[in-house]
Amino acid sequence: MKEAYYDHIMNVKTERYQKEILQAVHYHYHRYEPTPYRALDALFEYYKLESGDHVVDFGCGMGRLIFYIHYHFNASVTGIEMNEGLYESALENLDRYGKKTKKNKDKIQFQCCLAEEYSITDQDNRFYFFNPFSIQVFIKIVNNILLSVEKEPRETELVLYYPSEEYILFLENQTAFELKEEVYVPELYDINPAEKFMIYRLSY
Repeated sequence: MKEAYYDHIMNVKTERYQKEILQAVHYHYHRYEPTPYRALDALFEYYKLESGDHVVDFGCGMGRLIFYIHYHFNASVTGIEMNEGLYESALENLDRYGKKTKKNKDKIQFQCCLAEEYSITDQDNRFYFFNPFSIQVFIKIVNNILLSVEKEPRETELVLYYPSEEYILFLENQTAFELKEEVYVPELYDINPAEKFMIYRLSY
């Protein structure tokens, strides 16, 4: 399985685990579910990142996307996680990842906070969402992104996996984001049309 293979080569543990059950669940936040590695492979076969990109993963869990991107693209990555148990596991993974891969960890950071409380930096230009929270929280975060881009204009993209219809309607009807492309997960998409990525771009 790709889950075991990728976790092994990066020396991390990113599958769902029981520790999260002990953490209180915020009303607007959904349960941790890592993006399948096969889906990430499908996405990044078409969607390329540069080492100068800054990617923010909202609801990063134990950091699967963070380590995958850093390992393959050496881009700057920030994981935002409200669950303290998952956040601690991400930090443990960061330590193991650095020891195994010998890669520079300076471009990796994690923050334990509510997603809407994260302060968007002037460098952040790629944002990832795997249905981590309610539409109300999503709207707050997108507005935070738009305010940041207004202050520091830059091309910005949102990547939605297993996209929520509410997310899509909001982006397409109430923001200047435009659909750039869709990437389907082979085999899974044939069974479930939600198994895809939708990439939205805001150009300046």
